[in-house]
Amino acid sequence: MSAPRTARGAARCATLLVAPAVLAGCALLPAPPAPVPTSVVPTAVPVPVATADATQLSPDGFDAAQRMAVRIRNIGCGALSTGSGFAIDEHTLVTNRHVVADSAQLELSTYDGRDLAAEAASTAALADLAVVRTVDPLPQAPVLADADPAVGDPVTVVGYPLGRQLTVTDGRVVATVTDPLHENLGEVLVTDAPVEPGSSGSAALDASGRVIGVVYAKNSLGLSFVVPVSTLRTLLADSAAFAPAPSCG
Repeated sequence: MSAPRTARGAARCATLLVAPAVLAGCALLPAPPAPVPTSVVPTAVPVPVATADATQLSPDGFDAAQRMAVRIRNIGCGALSTGSGFAIDEHTLVTNRHVVADSAQLELSTYDGRDLAAEAASTAALADLAVVRTVDPLPQAPVLADADPAVGDPVTVVGYPLGRQLTVTDGRVVATVTDPLHENLGEVLVTDAPVEPGSSGSAALDASGRVIGVVYAKNSLGLSFVVPVSTLRTLLADSAAFAPAPSCG
């Protein structure tokens, strides 16, 4: 497992853990709920280091994986939380259900600091997934992999841990398990790619840069949990799978 290798952006809020079971960062407002389950907790955020091959970067200094990542701020009624997401087309991004839940307003920003207006958010009932429609165009969208990865395959996670710097971390798929949080139907992937609170909704990519899943949690051993791309594809193909996200208002 290697250390993070690229970083962009600046801190926009102090972060606390909303619930150790998920990876959302938040600003100090109401007291957080008790952790559920107790085995899913954060660790210290790793210090990003830049190791990207400059020959693979676009003229503005970012590669394709970074350009499709989106930072999400969920302004709720009495709370502010942060998460990550990624574009799947010019006006649609994918994230976690818990990232957009109980929102009064969603604030989106891109790898280059550009703010985007969110039009509507919808959440899935059978997985910790959500889609957000944007008024403004998203910079770049990745390709979804045709199939789930195998144990041992490399994985790269791109997101905004703690709601701060855009960070890329590497690891491998180490197992498939029944979701320990009971948020997803069927099995989920387990990887050793480092993630932190605020990484919820990050894209997990294969060696070719294709999306193989969506990060949604981690455990006390530093292993991250990923909704597999097969689940994502199934729900995106079902027009009835997503319903308007509930608002705290």
